[in-house]
Amino acid sequence: MSDARIQSFEEFWPYYLGEHLDPTCRALHYAGTGLVIGIAASAALTMNPTLLLALPVVGYGFAWVGHFVFEKNRPATFTYPRWSLAADFKMFGYWVTGRMGAELAKHHPGAAGARAAQGARG
Repeated sequence: MSDARIQSFEEFWPYYLGEHLDPTCRALHYAGTGLVIGIAASAALTMNPTLLLALPVVGYGFAWVGHFVFEKNRPATFTYPRWSLAADFKMFGYWVTGRMGAELAKHHPGAAGARAAQGARG
């Protein structure tokens, strides 16, 4: 990617996917996002807002381990925090619906992570 700032979410999405080609990194994102959804739902159901304090720790903790240990890159959150958060949920949605492999292949057809995700939940 060049030094030019990304100007739209549509432009950001392929970049974001390129930063998540490692299947273990994506799996850690899915775990973190799933837990964030579960904790938020638990906080709402129990009317316990203290649970919300765990959201950034759980969400970012899993994702950052994925980036620093497996993907070996800098999380997009540091440069594009809002778009990165939205993209986390978009990626989770693609995974839950079994379309992540096709989405990766569409934007990064030669990537090993895209090939590994083909036909799988990725």
